[in-house]
Amino acid sequence: MEFTDLYINGKWVPGAAKERFDVINPATEDSIASVASAEISDANAALDAAEAAMKDWAARTPRQRSEVLRKAWELMTARLEDFAHYITLENGKARNDAMGEATYAAEFFRWFAEEAVRADGLLTHAPASGARIMVQHKPAGLAVLVTPWNYPAAMGTRKIAPALAAGCAVIIKPASETPLTMLALMPLLEEAGVPPGLVNVLPSKRTGALVDHMLHDPRVRVVSFTGSTGVGVKLLHSAADQVLKPAMELGGNAPLLVFEDADLDVAVEGAMLAKMRNLGEACTAANRFYVHEAVAEEFTKKFTAAMAALKVGDGTDPSVDVGPLVNAQTRDKVAEFVADAVAKGAKVQCGGETPGGKGFYYPPTVLSNVSEDAECVHDEIFGPVAAIQTFTDQEDVIRRANDTEYGLVAYVFSENMKRALQVCERLEYGMVGLNRGLVSDPAAPFGGVKQSGLGREGGHEGMLEFMETQYISASW
Repeated sequence: MEFTDLYINGKWVPGAAKERFDVINPATEDSIASVASAEISDANAALDAAEAAMKDWAARTPRQRSEVLRKAWELMTARLEDFAHYITLENGKARNDAMGEATYAAEFFRWFAEEAVRADGLLTHAPASGARIMVQHKPAGLAVLVTPWNYPAAMGTRKIAPALAAGCAVIIKPASETPLTMLALMPLLEEAGVPPGLVNVLPSKRTGALVDHMLHDPRVRVVSFTGSTGVGVKLLHSAADQVLKPAMELGGNAPLLVFEDADLDVAVEGAMLAKMRNLGEACTAANRFYVHEAVAEEFTKKFTAAMAALKVGDGTDPSVDVGPLVNAQTRDKVAEFVADAVAKGAKVQCGGETPGGKGFYYPPTVLSNVSEDAECVHDEIFGPVAAIQTFTDQEDVIRRANDTEYGLVAYVFSENMKRALQVCERLEYGMVGLNRGLVSDPAAPFGGVKQSGLGREGGHEGMLEFMETQYISASW
């Protein structure tokens, strides 16, 4: 691997302590790279570089920033295969899934290249005083970005692109399981015209101390985090000390509702996307399947056949549909969820057993007759397991779907649009997929309610997370 050091101020550095950690290929359990581990002094160097670089960047015109982001999209689009390869090696996802992520990741540069020139303000009269109300949006300041391992490219570009569009400089802390993809992106950004110091990458095995230190630096004004609700709560406590602007995309427990009038072929196709995209290792993954009793048998049969047909193996093989989970801990937790559900009466329709040999594999699994007290109903599975329950009453299934502290995404399948939209509006979720198993789109505001987070990523709202609104009162 070529890019394995820290990236600070446009240079590759081994880090103050010169400590390193291994990145493991989940398919083979072999080390594929030794990566530098950042310390507090490295964070200080990155903050200094970001502060200096932002002065010029924020002063550039929106069009100048836009052109750099557009170039980044062009360059990344030309190198999707390379980025997909990095993603598969360190994350494990199958090649087609990795290509999908790389394409999605690149699109954030194009979308925010277009949004960079649309930070529209306002000029109007105050009705009572007659003064002019002038409103503009300004770069908020240095941003600390903390990204997870499940989307090594997209979770970074989804934060970098709007921050740069807004005029901010960033320091990124990628997950220690998957730092290589983000490091490999840096030469591309250089080529696109991103000046030294504007984007800095700090892999580290001491995430908590490193991030906490940066969040207490007075120059930092934004923290953007994607990950578990538990970690998000800790970061919010740290952010409160400096009254930082938080953007938090946290955990989920997505319900998928299949009504008796659903087109079952559409529902199965959508369920496969909602469950198996990224092997279920996504906060948007369908977790709880609620299927109307009248169609439960047919849906389960069709869905099970689709899940059982998936080929499991090393994601570098183009014929493979499903790669390994990211690490042994994730695999073992998935196995525990299945064992608990079966002990409480669930029936295994396919999968359900951890294979032997190397690699953190778990097969696509369908469970039917899942009880309400099964642990997988109340916690994120984060793996390729679908837990099916049935319902007969609309009011009851809405209540069950909303009965969680999470509120990121839900999925609804019904051919009755009046009823479907009524149900969507009553679901306590920031996003709903209606007859679709995929909601993520750079042009849409991604985010949840309740303990699934604060703020939005993507859409126009994504750039505003990195801006502050200034109001000027004037008379002339």
